[in-house]
Amino acid sequence: MSFTSQVGRALDEEHRNNLALLDKVEQALGPASRSRSGLEPLMAQFARAMEHDIERHFRFEEESLFPLMRDAGDGEMADLMVEEHEAIREVAAELLPLARAAAQGPVNDAQWASLRQLALEMVERQVAHIQKETMALLPMLDDFLDEESDRALAFAYACD
Repeated sequence: MSFTSQVGRALDEEHRNNLALLDKVEQALGPASRSRSGLEPLMAQFARAMEHDIERHFRFEEESLFPLMRDAGDGEMADLMVEEHEAIREVAAELLPLARAAAQGPVNDAQWASLRQLALEMVERQVAHIQKETMALLPMLDDFLDEESDRALAFAYACD
């Protein structure tokens, strides 16, 4: 899908990058995974994504885009997106310390089991959420952002 707004393109690129990371996490921790070794770089990247990218991305949408959705008459969709953000944040809060620990080296069996379960839940939640945003939110941006507001929001997001 191609988006004409700068904001839409920026968010779509972040979504694509996040989906690629989530795919790597799912491959490394999913049922077919065979080894716990060598996961430190991936877990460090995953932890960084949860620490910075999720909160930055969600905050921007909640403060800058969802109000526009509501104004355009799509308040129910905006509310659903906020609910999903909260659910993802809750999983991230529990998962982040485990991912940080795994980024430092091997974790014990209990931590490994929790890491796998929470990481796969995160993958599932984020993939579904990104798909909704790609199908609902991003196309709307082309409808309710004029060139000036698109440029201003894109600049604000890039500087955040």
